[in-house]
Amino acid sequence: MTLLQAVIFGIVQGLTEFIPVSSTAHLIFASRLTGLALNAEQTTATIAVIQLGTLIAVFVYFARDIWAISAAFLRDHWALLRRRDGAMARGTMTRGESSHAPARLLSDEARLGWLIVIGSIPISVIGLLFKKQIEGTFTKNLWVIATMLVVMALLLLVAEKVGRRERTMTHLGLRDALAVGFAQVLALIPGTSRSGATIMGGLFAGETRETAARFSFLLSIPAITASGLLQLKEAVVKLPAGSALPLIIATVVAGVVGYASIWFLLRFLRTHSTGIFIGYRLVVGGALLALLAAGWLQPLN
Repeated sequence: MTLLQAVIFGIVQGLTEFIPVSSTAHLIFASRLTGLALNAEQTTATIAVIQLGTLIAVFVYFARDIWAISAAFLRDHWALLRRRDGAMARGTMTRGESSHAPARLLSDEARLGWLIVIGSIPISVIGLLFKKQIEGTFTKNLWVIATMLVVMALLLLVAEKVGRRERTMTHLGLRDALAVGFAQVLALIPGTSRSGATIMGGLFAGETRETAARFSFLLSIPAITASGLLQLKEAVVKLPAGSALPLIIATVVAGVVGYASIWFLLRFLRTHSTGIFIGYRLVVGGALLALLAAGWLQPLN
């Protein structure tokens, strides 16, 4: 990877990671247009490592939220353990106290922490089970990418039509964690868009657009961290010599651009629908399908 390719990759990753148009699809396009000579596993490793830049953007943008959630999670559970230990020592804990104490002691921030944990389980399990397929040529096939661009556009359109868009961050519950968590699994298929899938899940669960996007960003932290760190270890072995500097540059650029993308999308969704992204996906996906069907574009390099 040259330095120019690194900058291009960083810009593409930062722009498309949080906007629901599929970062993986656009990075595959970028690798073809710039002539990046990597095999399927090397491409997967490169994308996962660059995603760490956008993960840093999430940490910076949501620093207060992350601190509040983490502090409340530890504080509330420590208080719960002390209360249980004290009650057991006195021998006064009743069945009613045991079952209702957690609900009274957990703050909204601590409860949100549990929702993030629960919502991260589906993609973690499925991602490990299908690791070889995810790293293989199937996920680089333009037929798959183009099809999912269109399919997710239609699903987002349905979510926009049927979603009630009433529930905010304080209303999130187990239903949201499961809906958004299982929707995030779709992001393992290239062309889906992790943010697109999770925002869709949030809209189906009745969340406002901004809430769906905010929860989507918070839920991205465990998934991107695990994927990026795992691939970072493997990238050392898989990527060609001299890849370290370009990867660092691409990651930094992705972080800066990603921060701007988060800022933009949260403000955009306060007053706009995802319609512009749906239209973009349909146009790009439809064009790719037409080019593939005509034989003017090959599904794999």
